[in-house]
Amino acid sequence: MAMSAGMNTHVPSLDSATQLPVWDLTDLYSGPEDSKIAEDFARGEGHVKELAKLQGQFVAARGNAERLGLLIDQAGSLYEKAMDDMGGALAYATLASTIDRENARIAKMQSDLGTQAAMISADSLFLSLELNQLEDWEIENALKMVTKAQKWRPWLRRIRASRPHELTPDLERLMLERMPAVGQWSRLFDETLTRMRVRIGKDSLTLNEALNRLSAPQANVRKAAAVGLSAALRDNAPVLALTLNTLAFEKQVEDRWRKYEDPAASRHLANEVDKDAVDAMAEAVGESYANLSHRYYKIKAKILGKKQLDFWDRNAPLTQDVQKNYSWADAKKIVLDSFAKMGPEFAERAQRFFDQPWIDAAPRAGKSSGAYAHPVTANRHPYVMLNFTGDRREVLTLAHELGHAVHQTLCQPLGSILADTPLTLAETASIFAEGLVFEHLVATASLEEKKALLAGKIEDGLNSVIRQIAFHRFEEKFHAARLEGEVALDQINALWLEVMGESLGPAIKLNDGYEVYWAYVSHFVHSPFYVYAYAFGDLLVSALMEKRRENPEAFTPLYRELLAGGGTKTYVEALAPFGMNPRDKAFWKMGCARLEGLIEAFEALV
Repeated sequence: MAMSAGMNTHVPSLDSATQLPVWDLTDLYSGPEDSKIAEDFARGEGHVKELAKLQGQFVAARGNAERLGLLIDQAGSLYEKAMDDMGGALAYATLASTIDRENARIAKMQSDLGTQAAMISADSLFLSLELNQLEDWEIENALKMVTKAQKWRPWLRRIRASRPHELTPDLERLMLERMPAVGQWSRLFDETLTRMRVRIGKDSLTLNEALNRLSAPQANVRKAAAVGLSAALRDNAPVLALTLNTLAFEKQVEDRWRKYEDPAASRHLANEVDKDAVDAMAEAVGESYANLSHRYYKIKAKILGKKQLDFWDRNAPLTQDVQKNYSWADAKKIVLDSFAKMGPEFAERAQRFFDQPWIDAAPRAGKSSGAYAHPVTANRHPYVMLNFTGDRREVLTLAHELGHAVHQTLCQPLGSILADTPLTLAETASIFAEGLVFEHLVATASLEEKKALLAGKIEDGLNSVIRQIAFHRFEEKFHAARLEGEVALDQINALWLEVMGESLGPAIKLNDGYEVYWAYVSHFVHSPFYVYAYAFGDLLVSALMEKRRENPEAFTPLYRELLAGGGTKTYVEALAPFGMNPRDKAFWKMGCARLEGLIEAFEALV
């Protein structure tokens, strides 16, 4: 199994309260004051300065294909070295702040490093601008003349894609240098939610703890959590709305200067996905609301003895019985056994994360909610973060993030530039990993357990597909309204209720207080229009699962090739070996039909 060299072999440490693993970041640096951080940044800056010496030479070499090819290879190598040297420190700042959001020293380090990286990177801005002065045929001739330069073809493809949206060198530098200041709004959003406490009786809960109670078996516990969370979000909504408005306006200005036709266009470009494909997917999902979410929640309401579910019952267990709780050891075995069904390599790569202190699973005060896998850089190993509570969803979350991590290790031989995968494909490995675990759980389940598992799988699908497309539509409506001026809090709330009401259907009652639940969705602030990638990935995986079912042996090598390809291929190229065309609305309808099949199977059991 190929992993990065020079890794420590120390064993994972456990949180004293939960006995769950916590990561050890000393593989990166000993702490915020480690002198190696400054040394790595200095080395990265040196590579950028070497790169800057090439300014003007690309255009000068346009009549000499061999010289141009050598310059392209030299530029790609220097740019990647700079990414690797500075990327470790930037990743360390992100990881350290994730588990200690209230630590002012770490917050300052993250802010300062971001500013420093932006200032250093400004000297490399000329590169894409100068390369985009060249014609396609000139670059193609250069790659033909210099074989080693051909590895950078996917990188050049991305650079060329931004050609119509580039600004002058001075404006590009201005945009880059002001990014750290703009990023403080995201920091304000994160720190506001981290400091927020949800009051429920005598309890004072974090956001993550309150959200977990919305899945409690007892209706009174769910309602109390929902009421408390609504009150906390209302108190903080003015700040969170201002953050959302400000960043949307910042984006609006940049989009106008860069001549993007709509607010989602820059995300489509970054994802290397067609607007038509995203629109086809969103339309297919929207047309399936009645057959999916509306139908399922009507069934669930009947099971729970209600004509209409309160919004806090949306993720309620089907019975009052205490739900099965999984230990960390149980979750680990389930995930590894499931991964092994794709071949030993997948399980071995995942096993390494359990053997090493690369997972932080213990929920605790000051730690961010949610979960992620951070690739760091291609010459280092990834880290996985989640908040493990022992319920079924957290077992699937563990599989999801380890799916990302395995994907990231498979991409490492490509180097940091080419390993970077568009979001539309990046979610494929994670959702596929969840699917493997679900199959494993169902295969050994009793009838009652199977009902619960099917319901959970359906609800996860509705959250990944229906809910995320509803989020996407909310963003479309919000950004459209922002073009007319600042969007007032009550208007944001109204947009939220409109799109969520459409997606959830008449069986869900959007009680008073639900109108502010948009306020904790961090993707709206950190990554505008990111959310459709979840639906894209989920529906894509539905199709891949069908391909695997048809011929498991033939599927595995093709799937490994897809993951190991990182960002070297567009999504259309990557999926061609499977005979799939995501530009066709019928393709997305097929994914929706698979989810509908699960609902039919569930209805037959109840």
